[in-house]
Order: sequence, then structure tokens, then C-alpha cells
Amino acid sequence: MAETHETVFKSVQELANDNQVPEKYIHTQGSINSSSPLLDVPLVDLSLLTSPARQQELNKLQSGLKFCGCIQVINHGLAGSFLDKVHEISKQFFALPAEEKLKYARTVDDIYGYGNDSVLSDKQKLDWTDRLYLNVFPEDIRNLKLWPQKPECFREVLEEYIKNMKLLSESLLKAMAASLNLEENCFLDQCGERGDMIARFNFYPPCPTPEVVLGVKPHADASAITILLQDKEVEGLQVLKDDQWFRVPIVPYGLLVNVGDQVEIMSNGIFKSPVHRVVTNAERERNTLAVFIMPDVTVGIGPVEKLINEERPRAYKDVKNYVELFFQSYQHGKRPIETAMICQEQD
Repeated sequence: MAETHETVFKSVQELANDNQVPEKYIHTQGSINSSSPLLDVPLVDLSLLTSPARQQELNKLQSGLKFCGCIQVINHGLAGSFLDKVHEISKQFFALPAEEKLKYARTVDDIYGYGNDSVLSDKQKLDWTDRLYLNVFPEDIRNLKLWPQKPECFREVLEEYIKNMKLLSESLLKAMAASLNLEENCFLDQCGERGDMIARFNFYPPCPTPEVVLGVKPHADASAITILLQDKEVEGLQVLKDDQWFRVPIVPYGLLVNVGDQVEIMSNGIFKSPVHRVVTNAERERNTLAVFIMPDVTVGIGPVEKLINEERPRAYKDVKNYVELFFQSYQHGKRPIETAMICQEQD
């Protein structure tokens, strides 16, 4: 392997097979509760957005994004049989021999490719997950050397999935604007024509000590929105609401959509970017696919002017290349959105 790759890379999958949990994965601030109460996530039927029931669905969408930062969407245009294929290529990739997966290993100074947590601090707790990060849009910045050739249908299935995610994300951002009585392109326009789409395949092996190990440490996303294809059977995602962790339910063939920090900024804090984490499971593996919809880093974003008034003053500064702030803050357990907040003077 080239020297630029992580030559000391040991996958979490290997640790799980050896029944090892190194200290750098262990959280010492109390036991992790995997049996938290279930979060009531609004179910939004996207097929009704072009029907007389449109306003009812927009109201549910707005409510979910305001009060818990996420919604489940159904009738989104992707057939269940196709989503099964997406699950299958993910499982097949992570089941490949280590030497095959390492052909796509990320470099030390990059997130893209196969690997696990980027280590930015000696004090950092690591996530119990292996990942495949791919930049999938715009097409001209894809690094196809990192796109697996096994399983053979991987690229074809991912290409089709991303085409659908592009259309879906545009529909969602328009619906989010409409739910606030805004011009429907106002969020889309801030994302720009060359906003990135990043696909992250996540594999969470069984963990011998789930009470002290997290699949993903608490964080909020740096995206505009994130679209998550959950595991078909195994829960793991939890959302922090009112200082309590709640389990996110699985909706068969549904997609979970959550607000990212950048839409929280655009909406002047009306839509909430939820802090979330992933818990581990002692007996079962878990596979998910997250697609992050990112605004163009060369275009600044800020609160929509129509959402700023005396009752709701401007809460955030304009920011540019927000994602640059994210990764360092995330690994140190800090929220990068705090750097964009405007402190309001008290009377």
C-alpha cells in the first residue's frame, strides 16, 4: 500500500472478529442506554405533495423539522426492490476480504475512501464503525478509483441511487421552503448548482461491550440535509431531544431525512439540526447509507431575509465553507454551528 494510506489501519470489523475493544473506543461517562424511548417522528407521504392533501403533509414536515429535526418519508419514488439492492451492495462490499477493501483505502489526510475514524486528537474516542466515503456529485469531481469494482453491480446501483437522491433532495428543499411560506427555491438557491453530494456507507459490526462503546459519537450534521437509508431490521440511531436520548424507529422502505446545520442557519433557527448518535449491538451487525446534501463551498449561506423580524432577530452570521469547521469541532465534541451564532443582547 502507498505510504499515503493509513498503514496502521485496522478495521473495526477485525477488532470485532478478535473480540477486542481497545481503550480508545470506550466511553467512561456512564453506561450507554440502547433501550431509550421511541421518538415520534412524523411520517410524510411525498406523493401527497401534488394532491389536495399537500398542506397537511407540509404541516407534518414543518412540525417534524422544528421539534425533532427529522422526518420519515414514504412514497419517495424508489421501489422497495431497488432499496434491497442498495442494502445488498453495501453488505457485499463490507464482506469482501480485507485486501480487496484496502484497494479503496483512504489517505491519512482525506475522508474519502474506505476506513474508519480520522484521528485528530489523542483524547478522541473512536467510533465503532467502518465506512466507505464517496464524493458522488458533481460528477466531474468523483474519484472513481475509490468506487469499488466488487460487487460487480456496485457502481451501477450507486449511480442510480444518486440520481434519485438528487431529485429527492431538490423536492425536499422546495417542500421545506413552501412549509414556511417562502419562495420554493430559496434554500436550493443557497446550496448552489455545484453543491456536493457525499455518500457514506456505514458498517457497524457487533460490539462485545455495547454499554460503553458508540457506533458514532454525538454530533449534528454539517450538511444542508441528510437522507439516511436505515438498516432493514437493526435499530441504532438515537436523537437527543429535551436532554434525553430517543430511539429512531425503522420504517420499512422509508427514508429518514434530518436537518443539517446549514439549513438550520438558512431557516434562522426554525428548523433544528438534531444532535444524534449511534449505539452498538452485542449480537447483530448494522448497515446504513447516508447521503449528505452539501451547499457549494464557494457560495456563502445565511438566514433567509423573510425569516428575520423583530420577533425572530437574525440568529446566525453568514458563513462560507461551513464544512471546514465541522470535522475538527466534531472530533473534539464541540458544535461548529455555535461559531456562527449571534449572541442576542439581553434587556
